[in-house]
Amino acid sequence: MKGATLVALAATIGNFLQGWDNATIAGAMIYINKDMNLATSVQGLVVAMSLIGATVITTCSGPISDWLGRRPMLILSSVMYFLSGLIMLWSPNVYVLCLARLLDGFGAGLAVTLVPVYISETAPPEIRGQLNTLPQFLGSGGMFLSYCMVFAMSLSDAPSWRVMLGVLSIPSLVYLLFTVFYLPESPRWLVSKGRMDEAKKVLQQLYGREDVNDELALLVEGLDIGGEKTLEDLLVTTEDHETLETVDEDGQMRLLGTHENQSYIARPANDQHSSLGLRSRHGSLATQTQSGIHKDPLVGLFDSLHEKFPESGGNPKSGIFTNFGSMFSTNADLPHVKPAHWEKDVESQFNKDHDDYATDDNAADDDSDNDLRSPLMSRQTTSMDKDTIPHPTGGSTLTMRRHSTLNGENSIGIGSGWHMGYRYENGEYKRYYIKEDGVESRRGSIVSLPGGQDGGGYVHASALVSRSILGPKSVHGSVVEAPAGPLWSALLEPGVKRALVVGVGIQILQQFSGINGVLYYTPQILERAGVDILLSSFGLSSISASFLISGLTTFLMLPAIVVAMRLMDVSGRRALLLWTIPVLIVSLVVLFVSELVHISKVVNAALSTVCVVLYICFFVMGYGPIPNILCSEIFPTRVRGLCIAICAMVFWICDIIVTYSLPVLLSSIGLVGVFSIYAVVCVISWVFVYLKVPETKGMPLEVITDYFAFGAQASAPSKDST
Repeated sequence: MKGATLVALAATIGNFLQGWDNATIAGAMIYINKDMNLATSVQGLVVAMSLIGATVITTCSGPISDWLGRRPMLILSSVMYFLSGLIMLWSPNVYVLCLARLLDGFGAGLAVTLVPVYISETAPPEIRGQLNTLPQFLGSGGMFLSYCMVFAMSLSDAPSWRVMLGVLSIPSLVYLLFTVFYLPESPRWLVSKGRMDEAKKVLQQLYGREDVNDELALLVEGLDIGGEKTLEDLLVTTEDHETLETVDEDGQMRLLGTHENQSYIARPANDQHSSLGLRSRHGSLATQTQSGIHKDPLVGLFDSLHEKFPESGGNPKSGIFTNFGSMFSTNADLPHVKPAHWEKDVESQFNKDHDDYATDDNAADDDSDNDLRSPLMSRQTTSMDKDTIPHPTGGSTLTMRRHSTLNGENSIGIGSGWHMGYRYENGEYKRYYIKEDGVESRRGSIVSLPGGQDGGGYVHASALVSRSILGPKSVHGSVVEAPAGPLWSALLEPGVKRALVVGVGIQILQQFSGINGVLYYTPQILERAGVDILLSSFGLSSISASFLISGLTTFLMLPAIVVAMRLMDVSGRRALLLWTIPVLIVSLVVLFVSELVHISKVVNAALSTVCVVLYICFFVMGYGPIPNILCSEIFPTRVRGLCIAICAMVFWICDIIVTYSLPVLLSSIGLVGVFSIYAVVCVISWVFVYLKVPETKGMPLEVITDYFAFGAQASAPSKDST
């Protein structure tokens, strides 16, 4: 996974630049105001111009990225950053400064919106949370380094705010070089455009192995939006396809895998052994809904998944810090997949008898291995290492490819112990997303458990079943049946609407909890709190003291984010939010109480400083990175850019309101009123997370979106009945 880690690090330089700019403008505003004698409203406008630019660019960034790709938009972001730094270095007046801040906002808006999407679309499920916390880490690192620079410059007799702001052009040039010469295109975007050969090569680079059949087939299935879905409780085992007799007795069925001779044998589980406590009929999920205020059934469904299923991510030996190296170490003999022929090859694999992989020597020509036969339903052999797994019933053996994972073990499947199989039924193919309910094997594959009343070699598993997007041309008239109609119509799908409620809601509440307002104006807030008293013995001015405290605060954020990285794929996103938000509430309450009850200047200044530090550090552990992570995970591939644009536009609009209003609020109701408002919003945030936000750790993106669709359709009957 070295490739995925390095790509994520390179992409998050854009967030480093955003953090650098946030801290720099916070320090430079003091000197800009002295130099130009700006009114309070104009001060807010200078800061907010970058937010206005981010909001404007966000309205179209998602759809354009769906059209042109993620990589070109990241290149454009780096160019905007570079130009804005040069113009701010010149800035003869406030008008030119505002123009430069607008361009800076364009760059920040593209980076903040698309970097989480890019990382989610390139990262393995097991470490997706860790890698998607990198933007927060590098952003905070940028703030720390920027405050160090501003503090050092504040010690001079005549600090230049133009130099403070213009330094941005140096790291932005580095970012430009990385985006142009290093970053690959998102494999999910490439699949959505039918560029299968490029997608396969990128996946091989990211995962560091040649066999990416499972992942590529999953990405094709991710083009689906909505559709009828059911949840089935199964008893599953592996089987050797070549020696298997007809499987049609006692409700048994064969699920075809994406590799030669790979198949799963499944039969329905008894109700008393239901792996999720939910029946396959989606109406049963709706019965969980209670009148009045209640936890969303979708949250309960995801909780059941994570409670019942073994944890596959978050191995303490894995992580981003040991995964360095070049991603460009591909095999020179990689087959060249011809995108113009991929539909034909999907058809050649699926348009067979539903019980068998037919072998037609006449149909197999020399060019077949160069097309999509390998990526989807492969019958060709490979030079990869193999592992022989004993047959569960003591019979023949099943040969499975062995993949290298982060912790040095082996796995097969679509990530984090999830597997995918196909079944032909009633003239169409159904796909099964399967996860074992029980003790996971060392190899992460579905294997047998000893004995038991359920049939010896079978294990309990849950399968989310829906119509496959792939199908034989003779049945459906096309091979890949992407949903028809404009993308806007997809927003009306129940699963997408449910995801938008979660994404938009958490972005609004995050911003009105006040973090960006606090970060932009940390020096002014600490100066008003009397922090210069604490550092008076060092002979520092109040301005330099506030810069120093701000720099120390951002430095303390870094280990807090490292802790979040380690927990993001272990405890999960939802759990981190639920236990970090109460700390935000307590720190805000203590902050405004210390302002109301005057003990002494030193004690009050110390309490204010500690509360601000705690607030910021615990924010970046949970509420900082998780909203963007969630939004990049919960939307289907075809509308991910569009939905992300909607969430990001809400984010930036709320950011403008908070940032522009904070100076006015400070002058009217003071710190007590400001932080009491933030505390109330944090309480509302905790309730919203508890009731509406599901846990998505360790799940492939396509599985997450399918479960959103299933949960939305399953809870619909209860709404109609009320």
